[in-house]
Amino acid sequence: MREFVQRTLTWLCIITLIGLGFWAWQGPTAGLVAVIVSLLAWLGFHLYHVALMLRWLAHPTAERVPDGFGSWHSVFLTLYRLMRTQSQSKRKLTNVLERFINAGEAMPDGVVVLDEHDRIEWLNPMAMEHLGLDRKQDVGNQILNLIRQPSFHAYMTNASFSQPLVLHMTQPRELVISVQLVPFDSTRKLLLSRDITSLDRVQTVHRDFVANVSHELRTPLTVVGGFLETLSDMEEVDQDTLRHFLPMMMEQSRRMQSLVEDLLTLSRLENSPKAVAAEKVNMQEMLDTLMVEAEGLSQGRHQIRLERDCTQWLWGSASELHSAFGNLVSNAVRYTPEGGTVTLSWKAEGDRLRFSVRDSGIGIPREHIPRLTERFYRVDRGRSRGNGGTGLGLAIVKHVIARHNARLDIQSEPEKGSTFSVIFQRERSADPDQQAA
Repeated sequence: MREFVQRTLTWLCIITLIGLGFWAWQGPTAGLVAVIVSLLAWLGFHLYHVALMLRWLAHPTAERVPDGFGSWHSVFLTLYRLMRTQSQSKRKLTNVLERFINAGEAMPDGVVVLDEHDRIEWLNPMAMEHLGLDRKQDVGNQILNLIRQPSFHAYMTNASFSQPLVLHMTQPRELVISVQLVPFDSTRKLLLSRDITSLDRVQTVHRDFVANVSHELRTPLTVVGGFLETLSDMEEVDQDTLRHFLPMMMEQSRRMQSLVEDLLTLSRLENSPKAVAAEKVNMQEMLDTLMVEAEGLSQGRHQIRLERDCTQWLWGSASELHSAFGNLVSNAVRYTPEGGTVTLSWKAEGDRLRFSVRDSGIGIPREHIPRLTERFYRVDRGRSRGNGGTGLGLAIVKHVIARHNARLDIQSEPEKGSTFSVIFQRERSADPDQQAA
């Protein structure tokens, strides 16, 4: 600016000197004409550069800054430098904004930016999935008009954002999400959402598990406690009373012991390493053992059969496989009426091996089959307890076969019987003469 003023004063001095020179040479009229012509030329020079600037201002870019002469060269050079600086700053801001947007887009949690009136300014894909929003249609709309759950409206109205709010969403799919509002400047807020469906399911399973264990233990404890209280109130206990009470107390004690043992087995399976030791399991001995156990449990009330169509052994854990197969066999015997048939089979099917337990028992309705491996899930609670089951057998089976990369197949029809099959992949097959690696 100082340079521009100095050059202007210099040109005015030059024009004055020109006018004085013509005054002295040709007289006052010539001097005045010379001053006017010089001023017009000087004015035209500036008007020309002003026109260049105005034309550039219509589309200002650093690449199109015009070239000037004299003081205008300094002006245009300054503009060029300012435009370059501004472009660099704009590029940096653009890069920062792009990184922020990309980070927001990639976040596993939902993010919604709200203005001071709770209108949506921006949201990422996870927020669209969690809250059922649409980026094209919902940006600019108030969030309260789009999420109509009363608890969310109360959360926004109370403006107490220290704790998250749990919402159960049904659209576009069933989700349990945790949302929390975080103010980040004087006007804007972040609405953060997180999918806690799995966590909520785990907590529900944990609550149900504790409730079921408490319920399963309370019944036999109540029975044993009642018998003990009765006996303690009697002054003299005769042998007939003892013979009547003691077997029932023993039965309830065995029931509690079975439940505790199954709980310990399930806990051990869940906390064991996923990899199963490469132990070769003699399936012929396993089948003989299962037959003996089935006949002992049946006590002659059923016909027990064995179909041994395969000589292959298995790689895996003998104790875990025996626990899983034994649970399937005991369930078949328990839920098959007297006079029925229980068939154990071991066969090869192409490149797979199948262990099956088939019975002619009461069968299972189709709607119950997907939930049979849940802990304490029973189709008929009264009948299950009467048969002595703990409700954990199929949960143990599920964990064992998962550790052996196998699959459980259940085929059942009410009043016609059930078939429980464990299907092993080829890599689990072992030749009897093959040695462990």
